Amino acid sequence: MSAGLGGALQGWAYGLGWRMVRLLPEAVAAETFQLGADLAAWRAGPGTRQLRRNLARVVPQADEAELDELVRRSLRSYARYWREAFRLPSMDHDAVYREVSATMTGVEYIDAALEEGNGAVLALPHSGNWDVAGVFLVGHSGEFTTVAERLRPESLYRRFVAYRESLGFEVIPHNGPDASPGTLLVRRLRANRLVCLMADRDLTPSGIPVTFFDAETRMPPGPAWLAAATGAALLPAHTWFTADGWGLRIHPPIRVDGRDEVPAAMQGLADVFAANIAAHPADWHMLQKLWLDDLSEARRARLEQRQ
Repeated sequence: MSAGLGGALQGWAYGLGWRMVRLLPEAVAAETFQLGADLAAWRAGPGTRQLRRNLARVVPQADEAELDELVRRSLRSYARYWREAFRLPSMDHDAVYREVSATMTGVEYIDAALEEGNGAVLALPHSGNWDVAGVFLVGHSGEFTTVAERLRPESLYRRFVAYRESLGFEVIPHNGPDASPGTLLVRRLRANRLVCLMADRDLTPSGIPVTFFDAETRMPPGPAWLAAATGAALLPAHTWFTADGWGLRIHPPIRVDGRDEVPAAMQGLADVFAANIAAHPADWHMLQKLWLDDLSEARRARLEQRQ
């Protein structure tokens, strides 16, 4: 099968998922996705094995049986994210907003930032359902701006953009020939808008070194850099799953008064992420290599040279 045909089939499969999952009764969809997660845990493929290694750093005291159970719960959590992603466009967004509003904490930090007039950058790890957090932001403050990696095939990328735009997000590409996200994000912040960015992984030469669960990794400088460049508040955020809903917490702003404070601000962000992930480890969906110790010596050397 050619790469182009394979990509087309992948895009078709996601499209089918978005159409079909909405037609299933909620209980049937939940059981189906849970069974898929349990199968992934049993098969223990590369992503599952990496998830296990990542979670072992988060919960170092866990024995093998406890780690097995944590991996199973984490894969179920990740499956729940995808089930909700397929169903979210057809859900009652006002009801989702009200449900999250009833339990979330820290909305006053968003309000204070907008009152100051410089906008706010919300930085999140890949935990829980960050799209639901976006639905809350739209309900509370109106449209916000986020960045998406340009996926392949292009049809799949457009489908993800259309999905998030249907939720009220403004989505701009992170990469590609016409991408210049930094300039547009600065404009949005200077217009006293909200920017929401995923910020727990950047294993590229531009990533900022941080200590995370007692080991070194790199995180994207964008959130702190934007705050330094515009005076916007840098607000750590975290979302997780509850038994029948979602948890959301917005933390107090991290100080970043100038670009020389970007590394310290990113370390502060990493510390907040670590505390929240440790409190909700099963809802952290990190199936990729994250810590530098997990990379090959050659890749680590290339990172150091290119930085």
